[in-house]
Amino acid sequence: MPSRIEDYALLSDMQTAALVSTDGSVDWMCLPRFDSPAVFASLLGDDSNGMWRISPDGAQRCTRRSYRGDTLVLTTEWESPEGVVHVHDFMPPRGEAPDLVRIVEGVSGRVPMRSELRLRFDYGSVTPWVRRVDGRLAAIAGPDSVWVDAGVELEGRDRATYSEFAVSAGDRVPFVLTWHASHLPPPASVHAEHALTQTTEFWEDWVAKCEYDGPWREAVVRSLITLKGLTYAPTGGIVAAATTSLPEEVGGVRNWDYRYCWLRDASFALGALLNNGYQEEAAAWREWLLRAIAGSTERMHIMFGVAGERRIDEYEIPWLAGYEGSQPVRIGNAASKQFQLDVYGEVLDALSLARAHGIDNEGDLAWPLEQVLLEQLEGRWQEPDHSLWEVRGQHHHYVHSKVMAWVGADRAVRAVEGGLKGDRNRWAALRDEIHREVCEKGWDAERETFVQYYGARHTDAALLLIPAVGFLPGTDQRVVSTVDRVRTELASDGLIRRYPDPESNDGVRGDEGAFVACTYWLVDALALTGRRDEARTTFERLLELRNDVGLLSEEYDVTAGRQLGNVPQAYSHVALVNSARVLA
Repeated sequence: MPSRIEDYALLSDMQTAALVSTDGSVDWMCLPRFDSPAVFASLLGDDSNGMWRISPDGAQRCTRRSYRGDTLVLTTEWESPEGVVHVHDFMPPRGEAPDLVRIVEGVSGRVPMRSELRLRFDYGSVTPWVRRVDGRLAAIAGPDSVWVDAGVELEGRDRATYSEFAVSAGDRVPFVLTWHASHLPPPASVHAEHALTQTTEFWEDWVAKCEYDGPWREAVVRSLITLKGLTYAPTGGIVAAATTSLPEEVGGVRNWDYRYCWLRDASFALGALLNNGYQEEAAAWREWLLRAIAGSTERMHIMFGVAGERRIDEYEIPWLAGYEGSQPVRIGNAASKQFQLDVYGEVLDALSLARAHGIDNEGDLAWPLEQVLLEQLEGRWQEPDHSLWEVRGQHHHYVHSKVMAWVGADRAVRAVEGGLKGDRNRWAALRDEIHREVCEKGWDAERETFVQYYGARHTDAALLLIPAVGFLPGTDQRVVSTVDRVRTELASDGLIRRYPDPESNDGVRGDEGAFVACTYWLVDALALTGRRDEARTTFERLLELRNDVGLLSEEYDVTAGRQLGNVPQAYSHVALVNSARVLA
């Protein structure tokens, strides 16, 4: 049986990530980028698809683990009859090449240890040629090479590399794995202890910039660190998650690739960064956004690769069995080709937010580009779309999509009122027209609620964002009654699902769990409608869903009491940070 999703901790060098389980195994790692093929893919298969476990000989789950202070240095502890041992895992901020460093430390007694390394390139399908070169282990296949330096002897057998050794109190045994393009000269060796010091200092210095000082500082800081860990440093793009195909229903088909950058994350992520002192990261995200959407914008893409790539073709890989048998395993994401009206509003809102915080280069292309987007919004806002939920079934006139179209026009009016040149009257008329239509066609007077799409008889969790984006104030009775209706229709043990009966709503077989970010939207909506005690109670309930090292996936299975979906999920952590600010 694989580890549960909540058993994994994140390591990152701000260009890719690794997931380490409570049994000491690295079960997922893509090299050299977040969206590259995995060299460890047992998360979606079994040990034969690649993994690296370091633990006491015969041990299973660790005794405890934690990050070292406010860093992404993970310390895993095992207590055994023979003694106590720690394993320190981390990825130094990228230098010449991506490195994964593991240091085994003896704390007491003398503990027998075992390292088992199975390298498999291309998502577990390729076993590399392994040899020794100048005292190092070199594994090569096609374009990839991995180099391993170890403080103990390594032995190859059964298409794996083993080491069996013992540590006493005070012993420190280093292992360093480095990826390199196979046609280049070998990468330089990394000094593990120096890298540990430098990585710790990097994260401590970064966290020192955080301006949040509220009652949930630990949770907010950990979420901001996670968001930084999901950032592709060369471009500033933020991936939605570190993984692909972790299921929204165990054993089901709702398995998607989230290792890309979504436009709709822009305004949420910018707010989380800007409101907590991270101007540099926010500016980098804004610049990524502008580069990604520059050029031909007639058919707005809703997601991009970490460097701004537009082609994200979706395909399935049959040799991986899927997490707990959840197939298919998908690479790429076909939703990249969908029309989603809401992204216009989210992009325009994000650029407006950045401008309000002084992030705007004089004479840059942002405002002319925004005007182009506004022209397209004006011409397309009356079209049905796939919605922010990327439904693969029938198109509809989704209320949230229309609300975000209103946001786009509203932010344009604000920009002109703030001094930029543009046709204020035209955009104000567009804003008012959209508002009138949504209040007429998106409102169910009989049930006293806004609905998921025109003519629907049910709600959608995205309706909780109506007061947050300013479409209507939280004091408006229509907002209050919609929030109540969403809770009635979509809540399970206080957690919110995206919409009722997923299969009939989105055209994909099966069910799914409660959506973590949607429940944070409920927190915001409750606070904005004056029910702050309920909002705080719900927020603290959500904090209990985090795993032992503070991470959240996309969804939660209330019945089974476990996390679901890709992990760690940027949307969930951004929503946590923003809700903490709303409550403050």
